[in-house]
Amino acid sequence: MTFDIRVTGHAKAAVEHTLPSLVASLVASGITAGDGSLWGPEAEAEASQRLGWVQAVSVSRPLVPEIVALREEFLSRGITRVVLAGMGGSSLAPEVISQTNGVPLVILDSTAPGQVLAAIDGDAETGGLAETVLVVSSKSGSTVETDSAKRAFETAWRDLGMDPTQHIVVVTDPGSPLDVSARADGYRVFNADPTVGGRYSALTAFGLVPTGLAGVDIAELLDEAEATLLEVAIDSPDNPALVLAAAIAGGQPRRDKLGLVTDGTHLVGLPDWIEQLVAESTGKNGTGILPVVLLPVSPELEAKPADLQILRLVDEANEFHLFEQHEGEILVSGSLGAQLVVWEYATAIAGLLLAINPFDQPDVESAKTATRGLLEARPEPSVPAFVQDGVEVRVSDPTLAASGTIAGVLEALWDQVTADGYVSLQAYVDRLALSHLSGLREMVAADSGRPTTFGWGPRFLHSTGQYHKGGPANGVFLQILDGGEVDLEIPGRPFTFGQLIRAQAAGDAAVLAAHGRPVVTFTLTEPLAEVLTLFEAVLED
Repeated sequence: MTFDIRVTGHAKAAVEHTLPSLVASLVASGITAGDGSLWGPEAEAEASQRLGWVQAVSVSRPLVPEIVALREEFLSRGITRVVLAGMGGSSLAPEVISQTNGVPLVILDSTAPGQVLAAIDGDAETGGLAETVLVVSSKSGSTVETDSAKRAFETAWRDLGMDPTQHIVVVTDPGSPLDVSARADGYRVFNADPTVGGRYSALTAFGLVPTGLAGVDIAELLDEAEATLLEVAIDSPDNPALVLAAAIAGGQPRRDKLGLVTDGTHLVGLPDWIEQLVAESTGKNGTGILPVVLLPVSPELEAKPADLQILRLVDEANEFHLFEQHEGEILVSGSLGAQLVVWEYATAIAGLLLAINPFDQPDVESAKTATRGLLEARPEPSVPAFVQDGVEVRVSDPTLAASGTIAGVLEALWDQVTADGYVSLQAYVDRLALSHLSGLREMVAADSGRPTTFGWGPRFLHSTGQYHKGGPANGVFLQILDGGEVDLEIPGRPFTFGQLIRAQAAGDAAVLAAHGRPVVTFTLTEPLAEVLTLFEAVLED
């Protein structure tokens, strides 16, 4: 078996209650056959056009020699550094594939000016622009972050007298605006299957082109996935996708938060990919499953909140000693290719159990619309409620700032968390320069006493952003912005990267506030120094 799952406690009861009906309803074979009616009449039209991922392995096979040949061509020209500009599934799947295989791949899924500059400049070890190929991945062909990165790289190459067409590869849907313009400009283009949604695209051109060019053995990845296809297609209680779906979306009462722990497995970064797949697929119509990426020592593992189901990614789920050590948890193991296939099936099945359409994202566009409005209007920044140690504090509700201190604001925000709620930390910063900021998650989880998620902005807008606005209305939100002076022009646009990322943060905050969610925004005017202020404030609270 290429994928193994073991359940105990609440998850086992959920599986025993839910699995028989899934088997009897022929759900697995229905998905494999492309039956879009499984999710009900309202979802049928879209679901029928979004099930191409079940055929992704066979459809993608012909791409392998083409990608390998292109890699060899680049290597012969001294091009050894691969940068990927993409968002959501277009970046998160390649990230886990490359990291798990130990292959360098620069991921640019941010509009933070410093991070964009770092991707353009490169370094002495991996090379600079002359040694770089940029993979521009956008399903719609109009993703603002990806388009902005492409413009910046094109200008950088031209400034050095180099031809961008010799250094850029495009992955997009056929007929998209990017497909049309890239072909007209002479770029190399790979078309992806238009019947596969972005978050289900790991085994399509979106996952394979950047990782294959970087040096991953993508044929082996497809082999791993193919070995699992029969298991997930049969209507059997042994089907791991049916068991996984029942474990994470079944049960009475249902646990609507899923703690993802990586424990000694060879898979690197898989929880981040699972997070965007599950959150964006299920977080709508006031329901959903909220993935919470945890460390083996995270506070939630000790607190054991009743609404949090722990799922542990291990290398051997069938080892008996793990059951004794992790009673009540879901234990999962398998190759990366198997994990990708099983999780895609299980997420689609979870959508059926939750009575939602797992293939749309109705609330993602609202933040994009708000961002566009801010970029067009260019309003003056709102006056902060107060400033402490250089940190500007803004709040959606004035009562949150009544204390006049950062520690007091945090305490007031935690007080807004309901018994079944969660805290969302959102860092719109250069994650290379401020990588240690993610450590704040552990402290906030301990301080607030509730499951806490952490997302780098704006990339989370293409994943958990859907859940924040479409899922249960029980989240509180803490934004952290980089207000430093580093900025970068976006060629051909009337705004800079710095203005774009600030508009993305402000736009999402406005939409969240309009949905009645409490939002606090900390803007760091001297980011490297003021991060310490935030850590101290959490300790003080």
